[in-house]
Amino acid sequence: MAFDAELADRIRDELAGDLSISEKRMFGGLCLLCNGNMAVGIVGDRLMVRVGPEHWESALSDPDASEMDFTGRSMKGFVYVDPRGLEGDGLRTWLEKGLSFASSLPPK
Repeated sequence: MAFDAELADRIRDELAGDLSISEKRMFGGLCLLCNGNMAVGIVGDRLMVRVGPEHWESALSDPDASEMDFTGRSMKGFVYVDPRGLEGDGLRTWLEKGLSFASSLPPK
């Protein structure tokens, strides 16, 4: 599956200069890792955000977020965000959520 290259460029611009960030192809798209831990990814035109199990339900209260069901089953701790939710400051907000969780984990 291809990923939205324009969204990838927007994310790269937002995170430019952050040396803790690396990229890896995963889930048929592109994932961004913080100190080796997955924070966000792009699958098609949606942003996949690792919010963690304790923030999962509150993340799902956002109308632009949905359960990540990449494997056919919901993956608790991960959400998809539709493109509409990434407009304006939305992208920055979701990136911060993913980076916050990933940076709370021990580096790999």
